[in-house]
Amino acid sequence: MSAPESLADVRSRIDALDGELTRLLAARQELVRAAAGFKKDEQAVRAPDRVERVVALARARAVAAGLEPAVAEAVWRAMIGAFIDLELGEHATRR
Repeated sequence: MSAPESLADVRSRIDALDGELTRLLAARQELVRAAAGFKKDEQAVRAPDRVERVVALARARAVAAGLEPAVAEAVWRAMIGAFIDLELGEHATRR
C-alpha cells in the first residue's frame, strides 16, 4: 500500500475499509443469527469460554498482522457484546 498523500486520502481509504468491514460484519451477523437456533439457553448464547478463546485468537492474529493487540481485544469484545445482545434477542423470539 502506498503512503497516503493527504488527510483526504487517509479518510477516503478509511471509508473504503469501513465499507469492507460493514460487509464482513453483515456476514458475521447472518452466522450469529443461525447460531441462535442451535443454542438452548442464555448461557449457551453468552458462552464465556468461547468469548475468551475468540478474543485470544484475535489478539494472536493482531500480533501477526501488525495490529496493536489491545486494540484488537477492545474491538472484538465490543463486537462480541453487540452480537451477543442480537443473538439473545434472536434466541428469545425462537422460544
